[in-house]
Amino acid sequence: MIDVPLYKAERLSRLPSLLHPTDLILASPPSSLFSYDGRRRAGRGSGLIIRAMPSSPCFAPVPIFSEETVHTNKSDRPASFHLNESTFLASLMPKKEIGADRFLESHPSYDGRGVVIAIFDSGVDPAAAGLQVTSDGKPKLLDILDCTGSGDVDTSKVVKTDVDGYITGASGCHLKLHLKYPKTEDSKLKRVREDLQIKLDFLRKQDESYDDRGPIIDVVVWNDGDFWRVAIDTQSFEDGPENGKLADFVPLTNYRIERKYGIFSKLDACSFVTNVYDEGNLVSIVTDCSPHGTHVAGIASAFHPENKCDIINMSYGEPTLLPDYGRFVDLVNEVVDKHHLIFISSAGNNGPALSTVGAPGGTSSCVVGVGAYVSPAMASGAHCAVEPPLEGIEYTWSSRGPTADGDLGVCVSAPGGAVSPVPTWTLQRRMLMNGTSMASPSACGGVALLISGMKAEGIPVSPYTVRKALENTAMAISDLPAEKLTMGQGLMQVDRAYGYIQQSKNLPSICYRVLISPAGKTSPTLRGIYLRGACQQATEWTIQIEPRFHEEASNLEELAPFEECIQLRSTEKLIANAPEYLFIVIDPTNLSDGLHYHEVYGIDCKAPWRGPLFRVPITIIKPVGPLGQPPLLSYSNVSFSPGHIERRFIAVPAGATWAEATVRASGFDTARRFFIDTVQIFPLKRPIKWESVVTFSSPSLKSFVIPVKGGITMELTIAQFWSSGIGSHESTHVDFEITFHGICISRETVVLDGSEASARLEVKSLLASEQLIPSATLTKAMSLSHSYKILYKFKLDEGAEVKPRIPLLNNRIYDTKFESQFYTISDANKRIYASGDVYPKYVKVPKGEYTLQLYIRHENVQILEKMRQLVLFIERKLDRKEHITLNFFSQPDGHFTGNGSFKSSVLVPGGAEAFYVCPPSREKLPKCSSAGSVLLGSVSYGTMATGSKKDQQKHPQSPVSYQISYIIPPSKVDEDRGKDKSDSNKCVKERLEEEVRETKIRLLSGLRRGTEEEMLAWKELCASLKAEYPKYTPLLAKILDGLLSGSGGEDKISNKNEIVVAANEVIDSVDKEELAKFFSLKPDPEDEEVELEFLRVITALLLQKLKKKMELTRDQLAEAFYQKGLALADLESFEANQAGAKEPCPLLSSESDPFEENYKELKKWVDVKSSKYCMLMIVRERRNQRLGNALKVLCDLIQDESEPPKRKLYDLKIQLLGEIGWSHLVSYEKQWLHVRFPSSPFVF
Repeated sequence: MIDVPLYKAERLSRLPSLLHPTDLILASPPSSLFSYDGRRRAGRGSGLIIRAMPSSPCFAPVPIFSEETVHTNKSDRPASFHLNESTFLASLMPKKEIGADRFLESHPSYDGRGVVIAIFDSGVDPAAAGLQVTSDGKPKLLDILDCTGSGDVDTSKVVKTDVDGYITGASGCHLKLHLKYPKTEDSKLKRVREDLQIKLDFLRKQDESYDDRGPIIDVVVWNDGDFWRVAIDTQSFEDGPENGKLADFVPLTNYRIERKYGIFSKLDACSFVTNVYDEGNLVSIVTDCSPHGTHVAGIASAFHPENKCDIINMSYGEPTLLPDYGRFVDLVNEVVDKHHLIFISSAGNNGPALSTVGAPGGTSSCVVGVGAYVSPAMASGAHCAVEPPLEGIEYTWSSRGPTADGDLGVCVSAPGGAVSPVPTWTLQRRMLMNGTSMASPSACGGVALLISGMKAEGIPVSPYTVRKALENTAMAISDLPAEKLTMGQGLMQVDRAYGYIQQSKNLPSICYRVLISPAGKTSPTLRGIYLRGACQQATEWTIQIEPRFHEEASNLEELAPFEECIQLRSTEKLIANAPEYLFIVIDPTNLSDGLHYHEVYGIDCKAPWRGPLFRVPITIIKPVGPLGQPPLLSYSNVSFSPGHIERRFIAVPAGATWAEATVRASGFDTARRFFIDTVQIFPLKRPIKWESVVTFSSPSLKSFVIPVKGGITMELTIAQFWSSGIGSHESTHVDFEITFHGICISRETVVLDGSEASARLEVKSLLASEQLIPSATLTKAMSLSHSYKILYKFKLDEGAEVKPRIPLLNNRIYDTKFESQFYTISDANKRIYASGDVYPKYVKVPKGEYTLQLYIRHENVQILEKMRQLVLFIERKLDRKEHITLNFFSQPDGHFTGNGSFKSSVLVPGGAEAFYVCPPSREKLPKCSSAGSVLLGSVSYGTMATGSKKDQQKHPQSPVSYQISYIIPPSKVDEDRGKDKSDSNKCVKERLEEEVRETKIRLLSGLRRGTEEEMLAWKELCASLKAEYPKYTPLLAKILDGLLSGSGGEDKISNKNEIVVAANEVIDSVDKEELAKFFSLKPDPEDEEVELEFLRVITALLLQKLKKKMELTRDQLAEAFYQKGLALADLESFEANQAGAKEPCPLLSSESDPFEENYKELKKWVDVKSSKYCMLMIVRERRNQRLGNALKVLCDLIQDESEPPKRKLYDLKIQLLGEIGWSHLVSYEKQWLHVRFPSSPFVF
């Protein structure tokens, strides 16, 4: 026993050592469990010695504390369970297990009144059963907030009602506000028949490609003088046209003000609430994304009379790189230490292996991490088990401790299953769910009862006091010390915890921080001692204990007078002497193989009933090494019952890279379900876990291949699922064997630098003979993108599946110093193609230019400024036909000479083999990859030993693979490319005249034409240049382009006439006969007057310059015909509108038709179905009332990915659908317009 009087404690950031250098008293209890002469006790079962250094004199003991004050005896555990109606109903929402029923019987008014719980989850449905009012008729849900921004609607645009009280919504719909709101020939018949068939084909194709992106709704917000009000038009949700109108919608405001919610429609039964921000410029529509959050809230719900929160429940988590680290942990520390909030979270569902607790629940000191417990009542009632277990157990999948830095991981356990309310859109009132996600709110509800009582009796609410009460009154389910890694301190007991709190109300609110480090080192700082395989010698540790007060604690009244006398105890032998710090030595050399758990804890000398004030967890894993060649471990006839877990800790041999395991199950009558897990822990890395869930329907053998890392202890866990075989009285007998293999490689990551040189690889086998069959394939392309204000631009030359990667931020949520990170990928039309967070995913996007916008939060602006230059990689999946298989050679020049191809070999133990992997040839590189891009893939070396030899020869299976990459080098530049050698034959005067002419044309193209004065000056220059260079086609083409790109003014008819005149000038300037001879012009098959001589090929060989000139002239001529046709159609439409006709009608066949004549001329020169000219074909088909064919050509144009989507094409598609009479498709396309062409950027 050590009496430790504490002196002058300070606030969190200024805490000294706990142990006073002069007031340390060392004592030894009479049981002689403590030795202080440095001599070890013999015996393998109790071979652990924990001793302090240096030794110190011993004093008479004062036995004032017994283990019974910490753990409950077996006699206090639940008795056998009998199923009846009352116990069945009670099992659906477990309360008896944690003593909540006993607590409420003693304190019926302490039912959660006065307690506010925050549910951090997937959303809560305000319409769910049991979440409307409390037992005294007050509202349960105080507020509902969306922290993701997914429901944010930009409502900054201001509109006014018309004289009839209508407004135009963002969707284009006319919305009525409520009064209470503020204010032929045969050939033609053939074409008609073809057009009808095209329409039918279109409808069939539309049915096959139908993609419902959800309804489009209009949101209106206004201020009624008191609050911001929101109305939502839900007509698109309802079947009837009279349903869901804006005028019938009851306006909402921020949920916390009136606690009203809406339902989108009776069809979906999905409820929502609204919140208005930024003076009405932003509306947040909040709804749940899964039943998870509502189910959790239904378990933990309590009365909410005020805005301040008392408890936070978070039923989410994941593995972490560093425990108790990151911005999220910093914020939780703040709400706990400063604001006295109690943060409760799930420990995780990754069990049954050890060290599987997730962040933040199982890895953060400030969070109460909760494991999942199932009682006999729950098994029989909620789970409908045929025969419940005799005693309660932890669910098989519940995560276990310790953390990587030695902390216990699980604080307490609570019932991990319940039948709880779920959202109305699930079309059921309640649902059974199980997981630590359910255990956490169960504990949260129990804590709410404690806080309700504390507030009623005036006891200060402190998370330190509540946590200590939960831990020191929990009911232990097992007498085995190592079971604490599974259940924490045990099953929480509300009634006992409240009694503890009542007895502690006059004691200071304080917790103790345990800081552990290897002796002689200041880092790393640990929270426990975790020896995982390092058991060959004794190790010395420095332990510092620091008291922690809440931040607002008074220096004068609380910190200065604080003093406590603490006894140190251990569950095993202890010698302790600390002049300033506590030094202990862990000697595990005499321990047996397997898992050992012990604790050093401190007891208040004056109040031993308080139990441990702090604990130092000590977890020791002593592995067993496999033997043989290859190394092998086997276990036979291991008996399993429901919930039984077998752990084997194996010292993985150095040089092992994979293991092959077999599991044989026998001796059972019904199907058996098993969890098979392996875990290896590495420094500064997430635990590497392999898992498999297998079901044996009959006695059989199953095989597995497990990647491993040599030299690192591995836990192999086999567990029979807790409910598997629960109705059978037969045990399952399991034989399992694991064999280790390995091929050691000279470098795990192979980088080909882009040169022609091969990369040398050396491999060896240290364990046994292995078949060496190298294989490497490049399957992805990765390009670099630079940022500006966290905006990244990237371009895809063809559609592909891409994934953004930011190495600094990806794959870390809780173990990062940044609060959040979110990105969106949008195109030039602001359409969102993808959004994501720290775990980016592949998304398929078409060809085009894209913008990735990244959002990062941090309280320090200077750090955010540094993030502006973050590197972003765009990873692109290559099509299977683009995959590149690399070749291996035994010679460095083998890929040039073609000699020395390396296929396979046999590695003997200790022997080495070297070979070369060669880079891909330039011809195989994907077209989409530019210089500097990186091709990624995998390389493997070995093959599995299991399986038939024939299968291995035909399809060799690689047990483990590594990364290989190839940097694409720059292409060789052709220095002569682009040079015009004919210019050297011209005299200086000719060259000067050409340069002057081209300069004038460039000047003409660059002049502004925005105002009337600028347009007039431009036209004057055009006339001057036409007079100076008459019939010069490039000049006339530039003038036509200028008219097309100009504003045109208000007189559109004059502008179209000018375009026709300019197009005719271009057409007249071209020698069409000469051009036709050059391109072997083909006539229009519909024009019988075209002479056959145009089909004759004029020439096959021409000079390159002449060819380019002719191609340019042809393109200018075709563009003139094309633009002239569009202008003629527009003029015809203007005339029809002025005449009052509904549709522009073509001229009668007896009259000349300029449009048709122009169209036939265009067809002579180009393919009018091409994407560049097909718009004129669409106009022609629409003009001739062949709407189906026009729609088909337009859809082909839209699907062409050569250019980004254009709004005018989709508008034209809607017009054509309306003219055909397909109103349902018009509505469908109008809804999609808001997805393809958002009116404003995505709101965050």
